[in-house]
Amino acid sequence: MSSARQAAKVIAIEDFNRANELAKAAAKSGSYLYPIKGIFYLLNHRSLWKPMLSKLAPTTTLSIGVISFMFIFTYLPQLAVLVFLNGPLAALTTILLTLSESSTLINLLSRTFLLQDAQVDTFDGVLLAQNHTAIVSEGRQLKAGNFNDPIGKLGKLLKQPFEKFTPKALVRYVMYLPLNFIPIIGTVTFVLLTGRSRGNSVHSRYFQLKNWSHSQREEWLKENTAAYTAFGTVATLLELIPIVSIFFSFTNTVGAALWAADIEANHTAMTEMHFHKKGSAEGKAE
Repeated sequence: MSSARQAAKVIAIEDFNRANELAKAAAKSGSYLYPIKGIFYLLNHRSLWKPMLSKLAPTTTLSIGVISFMFIFTYLPQLAVLVFLNGPLAALTTILLTLSESSTLINLLSRTFLLQDAQVDTFDGVLLAQNHTAIVSEGRQLKAGNFNDPIGKLGKLLKQPFEKFTPKALVRYVMYLPLNFIPIIGTVTFVLLTGRSRGNSVHSRYFQLKNWSHSQREEWLKENTAAYTAFGTVATLLELIPIVSIFFSFTNTVGAALWAADIEANHTAMTEMHFHKKGSAEGKAE
């Protein structure tokens, strides 16, 4: 029994130290600030509103439909379960859980079927506004002129970007969903796990424009796990807000593009830039 306690203590200390290291790396990277930066940047750059406004009506309709469906068919069954776990707070926690589920489904469906092209235009438009024309030209044709309108400069796509919704994403979401039945700790864990998955996808377009292989992407993400988890967690929290989740979906895209622009210019505080610099050096050598 004593040896078991000692082993558990050692494991707990290792996990705590690992979590502490990741938290420090995330804080040092500053990645968690980019979703917030994306909000202010989009609000102050009207030329970037076009893709979002073009999708406002269909996504609003989708949001209303999903939320209505979830409350009609899932609220009461989940309430029956949460009554035993949360007691008098069950009504409130069930509402929050249903809204969380609804927002996640809205994001999955809208990003897959409605928003992909618009978010790609937004991402590329921000890179153009940040004077990264060369990298954007790797993935699409660019029109002459329109220097004050980055969206107006965007031409035909040469590469189909971003990762679409996959069955794996749905399976992962369903696996994590029961965590929400655990008060507070379960919801926090759900957000962190979802945030890590979300973070790993925010720079899919950037990696594509850089012409990185799958192994290069995986190595970069592994080296910067804390930074991408921090970004993904903040982005997830914003996108869980019902109705306005579409707005935050675009501001998160803007934030991801601003982060990519800073990485490209080596203006970030990320501590593990070795792979990026190595890749850049190899590219110049070629």
